[in-house]
Amino acid sequence: MIWLVLLVAFILLEIATVGLLTIWFAGGALAAFFVSVAQGGVAVQVIVFLIVSLVLVLLIRPLAQKKFNSEHIRTNAQTLIGEEAVVIEPIDNLLSTGRVMIRGQEWAARSVDEKQKFKKDDVVSVVSISGVKLMVKCPE
Repeated sequence: MIWLVLLVAFILLEIATVGLLTIWFAGGALAAFFVSVAQGGVAVQVIVFLIVSLVLVLLIRPLAQKKFNSEHIRTNAQTLIGEEAVVIEPIDNLLSTGRVMIRGQEWAARSVDEKQKFKKDDVVSVVSISGVKLMVKCPE
């Protein structure tokens, strides 16, 4: 009976946390429950619980995480990476100045190369986003 209580507890904990960790212990508890139904001793039940839980955590969890994390959706800002922008305020990292216009939006911008400066109306390529600033370079 204890294994069923643990099974339900692990499932409820997984539902509450959604971290893909306690569900594997629920599998171990289920396996141990079957061993108890088959009249296996307490030591055997505990060993089966530990082995099944460990195998599930080490082998199945990474596969499940890869599956669930593969559907990462890029944010609107991330879609700007690789796009070209027009400098509307000269970019000078030393002076901490620079703004660009991209897709009708104005963004603060800095050069990826600390020494590289850009003049008004230059065309730049967005390399990355750092906070609320676009990191830019000369387009290729």
